[in-house]
Amino acid sequence: MPKKEKVQQMFDNIAPTYDKLNHIMSLSVDKLWRRHALKEIVDGTPQRILDVACGTGDSTISIAKAAAEGTEVIGADISEGMMALVKGKAEKAGVGERISLQVADGEALPFGEGTFDRVTCAFGIRNFEHKERGLEEFLRVLKPGGKAVVLELSVPQNKVVRSVYDLYFLHILPWVGGSISGDRAAYRYLPASVHNFPPPDDFCRMMEEAGFRNVRCRTFSFGLCRMFVGER
Repeated sequence: MPKKEKVQQMFDNIAPTYDKLNHIMSLSVDKLWRRHALKEIVDGTPQRILDVACGTGDSTISIAKAAAEGTEVIGADISEGMMALVKGKAEKAGVGERISLQVADGEALPFGEGTFDRVTCAFGIRNFEHKERGLEEFLRVLKPGGKAVVLELSVPQNKVVRSVYDLYFLHILPWVGGSISGDRAAYRYLPASVHNFPPPDDFCRMMEEAGFRNVRCRTFSFGLCRMFVGER
């Protein structure tokens, strides 16, 4: 089975417990990282915003809550199982009418060129089979002057922090995640996918090669998370 189909199937399988585990294992600090990203995404005017690999909609919903009146937020994901949870969460948060959903592959987005003011992807691009193709798609669907904002988990460079990180993510997380979700393979894959993600300088270079300009990177929480921003 190709990697893309394996990833889709894996996320469909763990969707029912994903939110609970995500917040437990990140100690909910992912909410802080998303708030940093919001400052780059929303600008106080009505916008069209695409959230790629939206999963169960945490970022999609936070964008819809923070954006100006008249903003349209589209959440896209390859996993129908993950997206099945978005509508209920959005309605509970009071932003259901601002959000629409589209089953879509981030490497072949079903939208026209220059469609969006912002494209964002939170903790999803590391799962892309061809990251360069995904970045090219992000650029294609952006309007001139638009921005792509990518949040991604990262491996800390500090040796002390890295040793604690490796203990937790490579040994404790797979056991806890596997016990709760019933899918130990998924929670072995997730930390491995973070380790396999390109270093920050390499990913910035990938964005530039895809055609983005003014590419920049910010580091959060001792390197546990990085935010990449590029403009069309």
